[in-house]
Amino acid sequence: MSTIIITPAQFPRDREVVATLFAAYAESLNIDLSFQSFADELSRLPGKYAAEKGGTLFLAHGSNTSPANIIGCVAVRAFSSPKTCELKRLYIVPEARGMGAAQRLMDAAIEKARELNYDYMLLDTLASMTAARKLYVRYGFEEVDKYYDNPIEGTVFMRAALKDVHSESATLSSA
Repeated sequence: MSTIIITPAQFPRDREVVATLFAAYAESLNIDLSFQSFADELSRLPGKYAAEKGGTLFLAHGSNTSPANIIGCVAVRAFSSPKTCELKRLYIVPEARGMGAAQRLMDAAIEKARELNYDYMLLDTLASMTAARKLYVRYGFEEVDKYYDNPIEGTVFMRAALKDVHSESATLSSA
């Protein structure tokens, strides 16, 4: 496995690279994210992912921490329910997929959510994103009812109790 380094995003230094990764993520979905006020989210980074708002954002670097080597990201934000956060924007650039970066980002996000005293983590994904859904299931996420108004057909809503998530037991698969 290649060396993957995970670091917290630093603002304002990492604003441009995070915005670029988020935009690539949105483009890869091939859906309109305007219902999530996506353009506003990009313009206000770190916004809802800021530490003072109960959030965090991590970057994955391949082999070293130079900005040119950033290969992915993940964000966590506070959710309206008490002790609950939401995982957002897990994205790995296509050429770096299969190297373990998504697992490392998930580990960092879950560890930080626990440090922030969250008990539950929510996420939404698309039914078509089978590799992502398999990863989430390995981390203990289970499908739940729709938890916010999302007009995208095929959206899958998931939740995990963080006390039940064991990062070290989540194994990579070659699928």
